[in-house]
Amino acid sequence: MTFLIVGLSILLLVGLIVWLRVEPFIAFLLTSIAAGLCLGIPLDAVSGSIQNGIGSLMGALVIVIVLGAMLGKVVADSGAAQRIALFLTQRFGQQRLPWSVAMTAFIVGIPLFFNVGFVLLVPLVFSVSYQYNIPAMVVGIPMLAALSVTHGLLPPHPAPVALVAQFDAHMGTTLIYGLILAVPMVILAGPILGKLPYLKAMQVRPLAVFSAKPKPEEELPGLGNSLFTALLPVFLLIVLSLASLKMSPDSAGFGWIQFFSDPNVVMLISLIWATFSLGISRGQRVAELMEGYGSAVKDISLILLIIAGAGAYKEVLMDSGVSTEIGASLEQLPINSLILGWLIAAVIRISVGSATVAALTAAGIISPLVAAGSVDPNLMVLAIGSGSLIFSHVNDGGFWLVKEYFNLSIKQTFLSWTLLETVVAILGLLGVLILDLII
Repeated sequence: MTFLIVGLSILLLVGLIVWLRVEPFIAFLLTSIAAGLCLGIPLDAVSGSIQNGIGSLMGALVIVIVLGAMLGKVVADSGAAQRIALFLTQRFGQQRLPWSVAMTAFIVGIPLFFNVGFVLLVPLVFSVSYQYNIPAMVVGIPMLAALSVTHGLLPPHPAPVALVAQFDAHMGTTLIYGLILAVPMVILAGPILGKLPYLKAMQVRPLAVFSAKPKPEEELPGLGNSLFTALLPVFLLIVLSLASLKMSPDSAGFGWIQFFSDPNVVMLISLIWATFSLGISRGQRVAELMEGYGSAVKDISLILLIIAGAGAYKEVLMDSGVSTEIGASLEQLPINSLILGWLIAAVIRISVGSATVAALTAAGIISPLVAAGSVDPNLMVLAIGSGSLIFSHVNDGGFWLVKEYFNLSIKQTFLSWTLLETVVAILGLLGVLILDLII
């Protein structure tokens, strides 16, 4: 009966989001209340359980996500992302343009959310396609692959950050593992996949309205400044995480390393640097920069609410005791825990559409296995992140974003974007399993 209730609660969540088009945050709240009552949580305790779930999860990640959105805003608005794209496009030459676009999207995609990076780089894809007479999907696929991989696997993106918090994983270690996986994933699902003959032959005429005009080159920040600022969070997390592994906990500087390697502090330092290097030093007023940061937070407010709702649902499962029961049952299944986490995320992704919802819902179900110590939490973050990207279709906003910007038919979108997301998800699982064997 317990498993039936959990299964029905997931179906309720899917039905509310997919069929009734209820906002995911509201759907999570309704599902959490229904599940809590059906699982035997007392009436006067259901509300407290939901509040605790939201508070504990949001307290662990809201700073990173909000500061990450602000950093992405200043990187985009200052022209730093455009400078990086311009340099790589010129550096690689015409024959290797898909590789330069993939590298550009990968670098830009680390600090920028998927939608922001997509809108920012689509004009580059269209201009490269037009200028060099290259099919739009040949350069579009590498861009989409890089943005998708960074979105699903790498902090400071919302789902990976939230999973790190839920599994008590280490942000720096997860980022290092994620980068090890991300590079071959982007290569195989980007420039290599883009060589498929039918993608080259796909006739695409991007809509002119989406071809935004870039800034004049003389108004762009320097290349060194742009690269350093965009990648500063990654640099700090990796260097400080490696430094902490080399130091003894009893040494004098260990406490300072632990403080500065905290993701919240890393993102704050990076944002302060970006504010000066890409804003104030180039003549922007503080008030103007702060207004941009405010709009960035507005853009991600719904994402934060979705994460909060997932935290509520997870807490209900834990407080009712069913989470422990599920974990004990899952441990008996003759299947690798990493594959199981990937599979649960994949099923929810196909059902609900949202990669973030899929990742966080799967985390709530699989967390007892991680807590029991039967699997590396850093690898589980990447396994679930990979599964949450699979088979984007008509219930996913990203599907329609790609379709409309590239002016594709639904069939063409399935044959390009949906295929790409599925390849990325499978490659991610294979990479995680290989890493699990090595470490």
